[in-house]
Amino acid sequence: MPKSPRPRARFSFSPTVRALLLAAATCGVALPALAAIEHEEVDKLMQAGKLDEAMVKAEAFLKDKPRDPQMRFLKGVIQLDTGKRNEAIAAFTQLTLDAPELPEPYNNLAVIYASQNQFDKARAALESAIRTNPSYATAQENLGDVYARLASQAYSKALQLDQNNTAVQPKLAVIRTLFTPTPPGGKPTALIAAAAPAPAAKAAPAPAPAPTPAAPPPPAKVAAAPAPVAAAPKAPEAAPAPAPAPAPAPAAASNTAANAEVESAVRAWASAWASQDMDRYLAAYGSDFAPAGGQSRKSWEEDRRARIVGKSSISVNIENLAIKVDGQNATAKFRQVYRADNLNVSSRKTLEMQRSGNQWHIRKESVGG
Repeated sequence: MPKSPRPRARFSFSPTVRALLLAAATCGVALPALAAIEHEEVDKLMQAGKLDEAMVKAEAFLKDKPRDPQMRFLKGVIQLDTGKRNEAIAAFTQLTLDAPELPEPYNNLAVIYASQNQFDKARAALESAIRTNPSYATAQENLGDVYARLASQAYSKALQLDQNNTAVQPKLAVIRTLFTPTPPGGKPTALIAAAAPAPAAKAAPAPAPAPTPAAPPPPAKVAAAPAPVAAAPKAPEAAPAPAPAPAPAPAAASNTAANAEVESAVRAWASAWASQDMDRYLAAYGSDFAPAGGQSRKSWEEDRRARIVGKSSISVNIENLAIKVDGQNATAKFRQVYRADNLNVSSRKTLEMQRSGNQWHIRKESVGG
C-alpha cells in the first residue's frame, strides 16, 4: 500500500483510512495465536491492494470461526476500501455489540461518520470508545479533532448570521489553521480534511520548517564530543580515571534488584486482575494515580469493579516485558494478552511506576505505547 501523504490524518478518507484501521487492528483487536497466520495473510493481501482475494480468504475463515473479532475487523476494513460503507458500518457496529470492551470498532465508525461530515455521530462513537478504554490515545485525539470541526461549523454559522461580529472571525481563522492541507514535504497540520480551502494559501508559510536542516549540525557536534574524551588518556594524570570503574558495579547490582522489584509488582498486578482480587488489584495503583480521560478515581474504581468482577474466567499474560528504572521512578512496557470468557485481546501496555517505601505503585497506565 503506498504511503499516505498524511500519515497522522485519522479522519481523511481513503487511502489513509485503511492505514489507520489496520494500525488499530494490530494495536488492540484480538489476535488468537492459532489464527495469527490467517490474519497476517489477509492483511498482506489488503496492503498489496488485492482486496478481492483478501475478502475471499476472510469469508472462508469466518465460515469456521464466525465470531473471530480480528478477521471480522479486517473484513470491515476491506468493505470500507471497496466502497461498501454501509456494510462496513454494520460490521463495526455489530463488533461493538459482540466485543464491547474493544474501543477500535467505535473509532472506525467515527472515521466513517467524519468522512461523511456526520460529526455528531462521530463524536458519539468516539465518546463510546473512550468510555470503553479511557487510555485509548487515538480516540482521545480524534475526539479533539471532531470538537474542532464542530467548533468551525458553529463559528461559520455565527458569522453567516452576523457578518459584523468581529469576535468570531479571529476564532474561525484560528480553527481553520488546523485544517489546512499539508504543504509539499511538510508535516500534517490537520487531522480532518479542510472544508474551506480558502485559508490553504495562508498555510503556504508552513514550509518555514525548512530551517530544520539545521538539525544535521547537532550530530556533528555530538560526534566531535568523543574526540576530546579519547584524547584525555594522553595526559599522565588521566590514569586515575579508571578508579571510578568500581562504582558502577554496586549501581548495576542495585538497578538489577530494582528491575526485579518492578517486574514482581507488574506480575502481581496482573495476577490480582486475573484472580478478580479487587483489593489487591486496586492497591497496585498509587494514591496519585490519575485515570485517563479526566475520570475521577472513585468512578474509575467502580468502573473497573464492574468490568472485572463476575467474569467466569480471566487470564492476563505479560509478554516482552521491558523495564527501565530511574531512581524512584520506573517504566514497564509489555504486550498484554487478555482473555475473559470468549474475548481475547492483545495490546501494548505501558505502566509508569513510582517507589513508595518498599513497594512500587502504578502512577499512570496507557495503551498502545
